Amino acid sequence: MTELNDGKPRKIISARPYAFTIEEDTTNYAAYERGGIVTQVKEPKVLKFMPLREAIKDPGDFLLSDFSKFDRPPILHLAFQALDRFVSVSGRFPVAGSEEDAQRLISFVTDLNNSLSDGKLDEIDQKLIRNFAFGARAVLNPMAAMFGGIVGQEVVKACSGKFHPLYQFFYFDSVESLPTEPLDPNDLKPLNSRYDAQISVFGNKLQKKLEEAKAFVVGSGALGCEFLKNLALMGVCCGDKGKLTITDDDVIEKSNLTRQFLFRDWNIGQAKSTVAATAASLINPRIHIEALQNRASPETESVFDDTFWENLSVVVNALDNVNARLYIDQRCLYFQKPLLESGTLGAKCNTQMVIPHLTENYGASRDPPEKQAPMCTVHSFPHNIDHCLTWARSEFEGLLEKTPAEVNAYLINPSDYISAMQKAGDAQARDTLDRVLECLDKERCDTFQDCITWARLRFEDYFADRVKQLTYTFPEDATTSSGAPFWSAPKRFPRPLQFSVDDASHLQFLLAASVLRAETFGIPIPDWVKSLQKLAEAVDKVIVPDFQPKKDVKIVTDEKATSMSASSIDDAAVINELVMKLEMFRQQLPSGYKMNPIQFEKDDDTNYHMDFIAGLANMRARNYSIPEVDKLKAKFIAGRIIPAIATSTAMATGLVCLELYKVLDGGHKVEDYRNTFSNLALPLFSMAEPVPPKVIKHQDMNWTVWDRWILKDNPTLRELLQWLQNKGLNAYSISYGSCLLYNSMFPKHKERMDRKMVDLAKEVAKADLPPYRKHFDVVVACEDDEDNDVDIPQMSIYFR
Repeated sequence: MTELNDGKPRKIISARPYAFTIEEDTTNYAAYERGGIVTQVKEPKVLKFMPLREAIKDPGDFLLSDFSKFDRPPILHLAFQALDRFVSVSGRFPVAGSEEDAQRLISFVTDLNNSLSDGKLDEIDQKLIRNFAFGARAVLNPMAAMFGGIVGQEVVKACSGKFHPLYQFFYFDSVESLPTEPLDPNDLKPLNSRYDAQISVFGNKLQKKLEEAKAFVVGSGALGCEFLKNLALMGVCCGDKGKLTITDDDVIEKSNLTRQFLFRDWNIGQAKSTVAATAASLINPRIHIEALQNRASPETESVFDDTFWENLSVVVNALDNVNARLYIDQRCLYFQKPLLESGTLGAKCNTQMVIPHLTENYGASRDPPEKQAPMCTVHSFPHNIDHCLTWARSEFEGLLEKTPAEVNAYLINPSDYISAMQKAGDAQARDTLDRVLECLDKERCDTFQDCITWARLRFEDYFADRVKQLTYTFPEDATTSSGAPFWSAPKRFPRPLQFSVDDASHLQFLLAASVLRAETFGIPIPDWVKSLQKLAEAVDKVIVPDFQPKKDVKIVTDEKATSMSASSIDDAAVINELVMKLEMFRQQLPSGYKMNPIQFEKDDDTNYHMDFIAGLANMRARNYSIPEVDKLKAKFIAGRIIPAIATSTAMATGLVCLELYKVLDGGHKVEDYRNTFSNLALPLFSMAEPVPPKVIKHQDMNWTVWDRWILKDNPTLRELLQWLQNKGLNAYSISYGSCLLYNSMFPKHKERMDRKMVDLAKEVAKADLPPYRKHFDVVVACEDDEDNDVDIPQMSIYFR
């Protein structure tokens, strides 16, 4: 509708996935034709806050954190007012363990409640106020970390006007973190140690459990740094018998410094775990910490062996990928160790408690996989900057890393390389050989002027010729087989770019492309290259051929297609022809000729990598009338940076450490634990009890995923079958890995009855059981007496 093209924002009153309604009468407007680009405009919101004096009397709605504690904020609102009164009257905070002080605070709360006309509470929870009094003077590290994260984000909101501020009161408690056993007032007395505040709340017994713990922290990035700081301040693993093991196979990069606060400029390039452990030792010299550089995976089970896992008290995940989390989850499940799991994404954070026999494990529930943009959208029909940057990153890797690496692989060992390609004989091998030949033939560069020529022709190919071919194949008025317009949303009709030396962005792209191309061929880069005027003069020498559209070009439009290369009628014949040409060109190359593949590095601002990718993406965005982005935003998307900020990281680790008190104290029920999801931007806080594990029942027995049945003393096959039969289970199949050790259907397997299980595993399944391994696991399929399958726990056979 032409009347809507005046640039004024319209208010949306109803939005659905593919349509919306605007708040104005359009009956007299011109008819809607098709297409059209809509841009969301976020309107600022004005919030008015009451002064503290008024807000205390009329707090309004409280922001809830825990939906099982609807009645908690009003009483805490009174408790903090009563605490202020206590301090002003007594000149001090209540003493931990003092019943007299606790009763005095309760009387202040009762008086305040009785003075209320509106919102008066029917009942005062005296046990809660008593706990409040005992802990009133203590500053606890996990609470400081959690609230520090929230307050830090609020400060950023106040400075930036970005995201919704907290409005107005937010109360949070973690009374469930207190020990399950009643605390003796003598146990709360200060010991003149750095942990006195913590002891005044949790008691000296729990403090000793913290100090003697054996913890395993996996990862020392953003979360890992926060965890180490928290654990050092809490005194975890700081006793004579305590030990904290931290592992991370990564090294420190410049971009880490924004939130991995234990690292400094001079640590760049050093191992994360070692630097983090050293920093933790400075925070608390008594911490017993060992830093490893091993990735926790099946390949390092000789390092993290059975004895290591069996001795642990708790495992804390500080990982940034799901596969690693799933592996640690399986290890914790196997050795029945508590796992404290957390993760952040920008202002969002989540925590999950995985407690043996009480909760489901991490792998029991999975997030749906992230949606990937279809290949045809990225290559031919982008409609947002993410698509352009995904394509640009792919082009960078193909042109500057993969193809030069393929060239080198061919030149180092031509006969083996050619043999492998001929053996593959598919479209992918054909395309690879084609790229290698092109790189050594038509696109080979010997001088810097050649690199400029290559860059200029690439510009023409990417942003003019390909667009002209696409719009030739699919004109603006093209229709689909059903008669609908082909160029309908979300497709955007592209326009070719006209190269101009007067456009600085065009020249900046050519500069980056020329420099990187020169690097791959080992060509010296002249000093004059940074002068755009001299670069323009060099570009003017390039002869750009006129474009002629082709009639029979196939452009993939199927969103389900996974590859953009079309298969030829006889790939093997084409491969043989390419091989002959390659061999001919190889003879002409100087001895020892090789290329220099470039690995993408986002954090070096002088290497032209992000200039090239941002230039590629923005020129393509210009083709499709997509808003362009600056280099910083391009780095964020193309570098696939998982957004992490110090505020949500601090909050997540603070919440996890509140759960750590429960884990190391022992005796807590599933309803005492909390899983959390929060979004500091909204702000939203959602806490809930963990989900218990699924229970399987058989006769008078029951078990969960946490159970593992153990047979010791190196049993025979007959002894294993009899052991199960005593439980009313008939085993009909036993396997180790993918190999069958026993099946009741095979008569020959009955000859194995008196063989030791370990011998069967070694001989039949070729099991490699290293000296540090005391047992191996078998999967047993069982039936009950009515021939119904019964899903039994994993079985471990101890042979040493």
